[in-house]
Amino acid sequence: MRPTVLCFSGLDPSGGAGIQADIEAIGQSGAHAAIACTALTIQNSQQVFGFSATSKELLLAQAHAVVNDLPIKCVKSGMLGTTDNIAALAEFLREQPEYLYVLDPVLVANSGGSLGDQATLVQAFAELIPLATLITPNTVELRALTGEDDIQQATAKLFAMGAQAVLVKGGHEDTPDYIQNALYVKGEQVSKTRCPRLAGEYHGSGCSLASFIAGRLALGEDLKVAVHHAEAWLFGVLKAADSPVEGGQKIPKRF
Repeated sequence: MRPTVLCFSGLDPSGGAGIQADIEAIGQSGAHAAIACTALTIQNSQQVFGFSATSKELLLAQAHAVVNDLPIKCVKSGMLGTTDNIAALAEFLREQPEYLYVLDPVLVANSGGSLGDQATLVQAFAELIPLATLITPNTVELRALTGEDDIQQATAKLFAMGAQAVLVKGGHEDTPDYIQNALYVKGEQVSKTRCPRLAGEYHGSGCSLASFIAGRLALGEDLKVAVHHAEAWLFGVLKAADSPVEGGQKIPKRF
């Protein structure tokens, strides 16, 4: 069977982000997606209205049910929602130290809707940071996680907190014509990529990128190569994105 990525993420009823983004992106990467659902959210492609988090007991039961059933090579997390769920994932990862782990540190949705108390989540994420093979924050998340405004200082602080590798996503920076991402490994920048900035905003782009990377890592690809493959793939699916609401966020066309 194909190598499997076990995703800890929430259900987005619109299908733009969360579980569906994970499944579609990992499928496109060539790997298989398994899911441990962290929350049921109330949202559409434009706005988050609320959520109900899974209990940590149910979350761990979901994960343990597939451990001996599927060839899991990598874990990916997105929305975790509560400190209990963050602690449960950390417990699971310590039990399975052979798994690669991609941490997408989701704090809020692109629409600005709350996915948990941000200050509390930031403190709890410190437990996951040293366990991650790769962390994929956008610059808003990077600043929130570290308390540093300067990107270089914030990245350095993330490594001081135990990070192994960090992909800093520049989509929220004030660069009207392009988006620039930078990959750091063990504190050193190993690559920088730049692509044209597409018009509009996209619902689920971060989930899609992290999940595609996780899929390629599960298949045994080198980290730097996996990141570059994922960035190229994401640019294509964003160019082809659907527009549910005129002028609103677009949904990546992952197939």
